[in-house]
Amino acid sequence: MKKDLSLEEEFLYIKKGTEEIIQEDELRERLKRSRETGVPLKVKVGFDPTAPDIHLGHTVVLRKMKHFQDMGHTVIFLIGDFTGLIGDPSGRKKTRPPLSREEVLANAATYKKQFSKILDPEKTVVDFNSRWLGKLDAEGFIRLASKYTVARILERDDFATRLAEGKPIFVHEILYPLCQAYDSVALECDVEMGGTDQKFNLLVGRDIQREYGLPPQIVITLPLLEGIDGKEKMSKSLGNYIGVDEEPKEIFGKVMSISDELMWRYYELVTDVSLAEIERMRKEVEEGANPRDFKVRLAKLIIADFHSREEAERAEEEFNRVFRERELPSEIPERVIEARDEEVPLVKLLVEFGLTSSNSEGRRLIAQGGVYLDGERVVEPSLALSLAEPRELLIRVGKRRFLKLKIEQKSP
Repeated sequence: MKKDLSLEEEFLYIKKGTEEIIQEDELRERLKRSRETGVPLKVKVGFDPTAPDIHLGHTVVLRKMKHFQDMGHTVIFLIGDFTGLIGDPSGRKKTRPPLSREEVLANAATYKKQFSKILDPEKTVVDFNSRWLGKLDAEGFIRLASKYTVARILERDDFATRLAEGKPIFVHEILYPLCQAYDSVALECDVEMGGTDQKFNLLVGRDIQREYGLPPQIVITLPLLEGIDGKEKMSKSLGNYIGVDEEPKEIFGKVMSISDELMWRYYELVTDVSLAEIERMRKEVEEGANPRDFKVRLAKLIIADFHSREEAERAEEEFNRVFRERELPSEIPERVIEARDEEVPLVKLLVEFGLTSSNSEGRRLIAQGGVYLDGERVVEPSLALSLAEPRELLIRVGKRRFLKLKIEQKSP
């Protein structure tokens, strides 16, 4: 996309796929002023590094940041290394467990590599909010807190729900939206973006900027992307996510598992396919075209964004080989363990080999019929494997996770 669009075309390009813009007339005015003065808008999005991976849900706002970049504006990827120690209470029915600074910094270290798959790293300003919040002493925090009321903070739905249910709200959680708002003051932002669940925090930023004598930022909210289960918001903790750093074949398989109806939502929010083109494809499906073909296209577009077109093609070939032709993957990881007179619960081995995240997940998958040994479905969650004799076992979990387990006699 070039910067040679008219003012109205620029506004519509930015508006595409957004949920709400507060206020549209203010955004038009700032875009106009930017053109007249040649000064780009400052556009901020904050990311608390509470997990090491950026998933497809995050890319909805990253793609909109890219649209601002396309128009020549300054995009600030703000890592909340300070606010990450608090944990954003938005949408939470209970207090987030605080992370250590070591955990926050380790997670933050992975972010630049991942966001560079969508944003131009040379044009992206990366900042850390500890740079100013870490210097805000006790007096500074008291002055900041004096600019907002507890009553306003408690208006937010998640806090109101907790109060009604008698669940605790801790003082540090009340400070979170004020800290996020102060980020906008420190950076003198023109625009701040986030998911619809961030609307309260973003609006607090407008109020606090006014208190510090700054023009209030324009707030842009974007839809929350449903996870591959089609029910909950995409979240690593719920296991319904597609990570931007996942292997192409894993991404391909996950995209192919989503419902036909959810596919169109993904097309709209995580690709640059035009709304007209999406509508044309939907019409083709309604007229009898196989939705699977369009799902394949979606999977390949996503993989091409995060990896390459060549890897997207290979992922499709591998998927067809394994699932359409019922063959084993071309490469299956192997693990070797020493034979010994012992029986080990299968669920424990699944966790040890990284096939499941916990014993409870392993038991759940077995109960659902999703675990196989040498092609035979495991039906007993308490099954234990004997390690007494040397042998090989092929373990499959779900449709895409394979492992060849070799039990070998210890050399004399």
